[in-house]
Formats: sequence, structure tokens, C-alpha cells
Amino acid sequence: MAQPRHILVWRLLVFVAALVPLSWWMFHVAIGAAGPEPGRYLLLNLGQGALFLLLCTLSLTPLMRLTRWKGFSAIRRQLGLWTFSYALLHMLSYLLFILGLNWTALGEDLQKRPYVIVGALALVILLALAVTSNRYAMRRLGKRWKPLHKWIYAALGLVLLHFLWVVRADLAEWSTYAAVALGLMLLRLPGIAQRLPRLGERLKRARV
Repeated sequence: MAQPRHILVWRLLVFVAALVPLSWWMFHVAIGAAGPEPGRYLLLNLGQGALFLLLCTLSLTPLMRLTRWKGFSAIRRQLGLWTFSYALLHMLSYLLFILGLNWTALGEDLQKRPYVIVGALALVILLALAVTSNRYAMRRLGKRWKPLHKWIYAALGLVLLHFLWVVRADLAEWSTYAAVALGLMLLRLPGIAQRLPRLGERLKRARV
């Protein structure tokens, strides 16, 4: 079924918005503006970008309930795939720029930095969700599809733990992400989720 033109434009805008940060960071690396460790610059920015996109993805359901606009559901898979892409690039940056593809050093690094294992587990979950985000997988999995995709909450918890472990000396930024994540989880509680459509109607009437 063909999508309305405004939905296609919306999806294109989301695509461009998700691509811009990555392009900006690569441009900084290319012109030597990424500091003395461009690999670490990419690693950190890609990791935070993945977390930001994950939170954006989780915000879509509350926004859809609040506004009843189908545009939010139209970009759910798109944002989920961008989240996985950023997370994958984050892991590849670690393997390439931090380890230099030295697989012998990987075992030693995992002992010193177990948060890498936590991040890898989150990436595996995001991979499973990305692979099964299409209609074919939905048909094949049937009733098992929704329970599988609830693992996104486990991925969020692992990503926050991974981030906390990395920045444990400076919790200010982590606390902001954690507070947003907590807020999004609260909006999913049945008592609150059921009130969102009514709140949306009140907001619409208030603007008239």
C-alpha cells in the first residue's frame, strides 16, 4: 500500500536527521578537528548517538498514544535500524581504533573492561531486533514477535549499564540519559499509558 506523501517526506527527514551527526563526525575526523584521538572521538560519539536513537525509538509509542499521529509508527522500524547501525559502528570503532583488530588483545581487554561484554550483549539484542523487524519475520514469528521485541527494554538497561561503567567518574550526562529512560518506562505503565490519549485530546482543545 502506497504511503501518503507527507509520511514519505517525514521518513526522508528522519533519514537525513539520523545521517547528519554521523556525517558531521566523519567530517571532523577528515579535517583533523576530532582531537588527538580521532578513533576514540568516533567511538564515544557513536555510542552516545546509539543511546540517543534508542531513546528516540522508545519515545515513539508514548508520542503515538498522545497524538494519535500515524507518522510516529511509520518511523519506528527506521529509527530502530539506525539505532542498531550506530551501535554496530560503535563496536567496529572499538575493534578497529582501540584494539587495532588485535584479537589477542581482545581477551585481555575484556578482563580489564568487562563493560565491553555488557555492550556486546546489548548489540546482540539489537541485532536480533533489527533482523526480525520486517513483515516477513512478523509473519513467521507470529505471537512470539511481540515478546521478542520487548527485549528492547533489556537492551536499554544494558546500554545504560555500559555507559555508566565507562563514565563512572562523571555521572552528570549519564544521569540525564537515565532520567529520560526512566520517564519513558513510566509512560508505559498501564495506568499512565491509558491516560495519554485523553491528555492529547485535552491539549488539542486547549490550543483551539
